[in-house]
Amino acid sequence: MTSNDKATSGASGLRPLPRLIFASRWLQLPLYLGLIVAQSVYVILFVKELWHLVGHSLSLGEQEIMLVVLGLIDVVMISNLLIMVIVGGYETFVSRMQLDRHPDQPEWLSHVNASVLKIKLALAIIGISSIHLLRTFIGAGNLGTANATHTETGIMWQAIIHGLFILSAIGIALVDRLGEMPRQSHATGH
Repeated sequence: MTSNDKATSGASGLRPLPRLIFASRWLQLPLYLGLIVAQSVYVILFVKELWHLVGHSLSLGEQEIMLVVLGLIDVVMISNLLIMVIVGGYETFVSRMQLDRHPDQPEWLSHVNASVLKIKLALAIIGISSIHLLRTFIGAGNLGTANATHTETGIMWQAIIHGLFILSAIGIALVDRLGEMPRQSHATGH
């Protein structure tokens, strides 16, 4: 009997209500498919921005080029975040993808669970926030001029929000760590 046969016989052996509840996880499938569509939109945005950079590279100044490149990095980081949510979320909450022998299986997927996924997402959000904050700081030299795109208060709030993202990630990691301690002491018999 293969593992698929065992899984099928195990699921069909459930009473109707537990079987329905367990099958409801498949309602998340359209959500993950929608995120794949969003990923496609980000690919289009990336190509558009890259085309703009290449097409105007001779007329843009160093600071403008740096801002466009930071925008490209931002798109890549958001795309990475989408992949983590799509692949990790599907694997954790919907169904196993059976990628154990696939040569391109991401290293992080072999030990993904809800806790790992939360921490990875928090770190990705901090990375994205860092890029936004760096873009803001680059433009901060124009404060008080007609070319200013941000105010001092706006920059202050971006920095505060970024700090809160960092504190939240530390909090998530600490709670996860504290949650592991009872399991470790239980496993060792203490």
